[in-house]
Amino acid sequence: MTIEVRNIVKRFGAFAALDHVDLKVETGELVALLGPSGSGKTTLLRIIAGLEWPDEGDIRFDGEDALQQGAGERHVGFVFQHYALFRHMSVFENVAFGLRVQPRAVRKSEAAIRARVHDLLDLVQLRWLAERYPSQLSGGQRQRIALARALAIEPRILLLDEPFGALDAKVRKELRQWLRTLHDEIHVTSLFVTHDQEEALEVANRVVVMDKGRIEQIGTPAEVYDNPRTAFVHAFIGESIVLPVEVRDGRVRLGASDLDLAADGAASGPSQLFVRRHDMDVGPVDSGVLRGAVRRVRTFGPVQRADVALTSAGGETLIEIDTPRDRRLAPGDVVGLHPRRYRIFAAEA
Repeated sequence: MTIEVRNIVKRFGAFAALDHVDLKVETGELVALLGPSGSGKTTLLRIIAGLEWPDEGDIRFDGEDALQQGAGERHVGFVFQHYALFRHMSVFENVAFGLRVQPRAVRKSEAAIRARVHDLLDLVQLRWLAERYPSQLSGGQRQRIALARALAIEPRILLLDEPFGALDAKVRKELRQWLRTLHDEIHVTSLFVTHDQEEALEVANRVVVMDKGRIEQIGTPAEVYDNPRTAFVHAFIGESIVLPVEVRDGRVRLGASDLDLAADGAASGPSQLFVRRHDMDVGPVDSGVLRGAVRRVRTFGPVQRADVALTSAGGETLIEIDTPRDRRLAPGDVVGLHPRRYRIFAAEA
């Protein structure tokens, strides 16, 4: 089932939640809608589901006009952040609910419903909890049951709104690996909303980066991380050092200092230099285009993170860099810094 979103606009009063959004999701893809709060990602998901209506634009499922159908006619499974399980129903009855409320003409027999529910509980590896109630489950178990319930009606499309947002970090990591494996088995066209960049990059086939109601970039996880098209994407995905620079006649200046860096095709004018923290090489003080004094060092497993005060910036600018642990930096060290990879974008007006 393909999803085509064409020129979608959605306003809430004077606020444009979606501003002429275009997107195509291919059959069987798992696509992440990634962005900060207020970027429009959940509004877009709800419009695809039929829970919101656009002010302008078109939604098509396999070429058919989805806006001519209500939410119940679109055969969409929706998984919410906070599970939305029925507290008074057992796990089995929660999963069976969508099957039991179908119109009589298409409703399965009781035996078929029971078989379908058992198959789904096996799929999410929780058949042993069939007779328990939601209050007796962990957060991760509840979310897997919510997913099984969404799959029960055999949806053409699966939509997930921050499905792991209410869970702790360890459970989230386990569940996103599980979701990736599950999707490879069921191959249903799926979109999930998240503000967690690691989640999007690890799980999705493609990532749609959104900000202020617009799509900033669409690409594979590697594409949006390694080749960000805008300053927003570079800053939002991954952890970046950002320095205010001036591009003048193909040269890059930081404060009063010329940096021995190519302008990366940037036009002359106020700009920003973006460097991933792990792409900043550290060496002797005379080896880099920047120099700085180490203020603080802490270690995270194999990574050493240091606060460095740049002394070549016409003042003191504090940045964070990541280096291998065996580099052995210490407070008070004066070092040279050289960006191994970087991007330059024009500064916003």
